[in-house]
Amino acid sequence: MMTAVGAPTPIQLGESHLDDIALRGVPVPAYDRARLVGRIVHVGVGGFHRAHFAVYVHELASAGADWGIVGLGLLPDDAKMADALGSQDHLYTLVEKGNGEPSAAVIGSIIGFVYSPPGQDQAVADLIASPTTAILSLTVTEAGYDEPTPEQETNGARTTFDRIASALAARRASAAGPLTILSFDNISGNGAAARRATLSAAERLDAALPGWVEENCHLPELDGRSHHPRDRPRGPRVAARVEWHRGPLAGGGRAVPAVGRRGRLCGGPPTLGGRRRALHRPRARLGALQAAVAERRPLVHGLPFRARRHYIRPRGDGCARDPDVRRSASVPRGDAHPRPDSGPSREDYIASVLERFANHGVRDQIARLCIDGTAKFPTFLVPTIARQLELDGPLERGATALAGWARYLGVVDPAHQAVDASGDKARQYGAAALSEPLAFLDYGEVFPPALKRSARFRAAFSDS
Repeated sequence: MMTAVGAPTPIQLGESHLDDIALRGVPVPAYDRARLVGRIVHVGVGGFHRAHFAVYVHELASAGADWGIVGLGLLPDDAKMADALGSQDHLYTLVEKGNGEPSAAVIGSIIGFVYSPPGQDQAVADLIASPTTAILSLTVTEAGYDEPTPEQETNGARTTFDRIASALAARRASAAGPLTILSFDNISGNGAAARRATLSAAERLDAALPGWVEENCHLPELDGRSHHPRDRPRGPRVAARVEWHRGPLAGGGRAVPAVGRRGRLCGGPPTLGGRRRALHRPRARLGALQAAVAERRPLVHGLPFRARRHYIRPRGDGCARDPDVRRSASVPRGDAHPRPDSGPSREDYIASVLERFANHGVRDQIARLCIDGTAKFPTFLVPTIARQLELDGPLERGATALAGWARYLGVVDPAHQAVDASGDKARQYGAAALSEPLAFLDYGEVFPPALKRSARFRAAFSDS
């Protein structure tokens, strides 16, 4: 790698180089990582996990706790993460960006990574059934909680939770003790979703296993605490920017940086293993945006589909510059009804989203917001629209978000669209909607019969 004249020589991220990195002013783990125990197994070590939960566990370790995280990759693409983390002793860089100068720190809470692609379940069972494992945490996206389709069952394909159920059976057989299964996925009722998926998979495996799960596994409801108001952009630009003016890292150190918005996260945290040490510090805490926030989220995130923009941020072609998007994001009273105990008001939530969109430090891709749309819209937005039909409330913003998604599916090159487990099928309906908009409502996995038959919703969708 070539280095500019006068620039510091890049340093490969690794345990043996931490002292050198610290001399350049970058915080590194001040604790002995060798004393950490893999008490947490996390499925889905993506940017979200590395910018949030892994950071909180790092802070606990800095305060004296011995909890460590072992990542678990179950998908073919997780091989890249296994290689990247393994090449740098499972350390990685957290970059926090705001409108000022970025800051970075090396995070040391991940102490191992097990890559176990489909068909290799023994490693999963060994890890989850280990008596040192106390928490199985998850970020597997909305689609990860779906029941297997008839085609999957016929082909013998196994879901993530099928593989977890097999590991739980091994834990039962080894009498390894209780286990907490903790979902951090950004879905309303994430604990309930994890419970349903776990028990359903357990029933498919062994009729007696659900009873053991109910008695020995704790599946807490975070009540929206995984709705973190923090951005996790991805792509080559993120990795390249790890080498900013101090130039501390190179090679593997640039492979898997995590980026987050600098700012405040609100809410009360859970605790680990009976220790009353909280999983937060004033700088970054587990969010307490309630489930009602999730109902409003797609109203905002669906709008950029119509803006013909590539990025969120307020420079270049960012949609935050688009006055139509900003006006549409100001949801009128009544478009979504928060629960009485729902915490942040609608107005505060919308203001916080627009503030995040205005962060000059992070140039986020709109495509990232579109990931797994087929799972997100029925989970978040469609129930809100159905409720508005019952209340004779406004539908326009919700219909606009869905119409924007249909347009996105129909006109954007599939090669440039975000990952969606049902993307091929969704694109068929999006293409049909280009000539007949109401044909999109035939997409039964998204639109329940009541919505499809509603003359008022059909008119609002067609007019969008």
